[in-house]
Amino acid sequence: MDAVLARAQRVGIVGAMGLVTINIWTGAPLLGLWVGSRLVGDGQISMLAMAAVVLTILVACIALVQLLAMLGETHNRLLGRERPVRQHLPWLRSMRGERQYSKETQAPALTALEYVLVGAVLLCYLVFEIWFFFYSSSPIDQRSGR
Repeated sequence: MDAVLARAQRVGIVGAMGLVTINIWTGAPLLGLWVGSRLVGDGQISMLAMAAVVLTILVACIALVQLLAMLGETHNRLLGRERPVRQHLPWLRSMRGERQYSKETQAPALTALEYVLVGAVLLCYLVFEIWFFFYSSSPIDQRSGR
């Protein structure tokens, strides 16, 4: 029963990571636009409203990224993975010093957070491509993309 509960917790955390990741792309800008619209009212847009939009998006994105990092750490803790002391990112390593991994020292495994982030970027790319090719209007002759 404990294994089922632990698995359900991990699945819930991965789902929450997906939700937070999508909200970085959609929720934070929508929140910023809503705050800006409250400041404009019925008049024309002002610099105060624009600053409020930008600041709201910035604060919301920073908060969501921190929440995403906490969810990733919680998921790793539930899996029993320890936080590495120092992690060299692949794009910052020297190519001439590549290490060959043996069976004793395996290559670092990808975390659930990395899978969720890549999945969210691919989903956003796919949605953009569908919109661009099928729903956007043409700037040349103002026709629908359909």
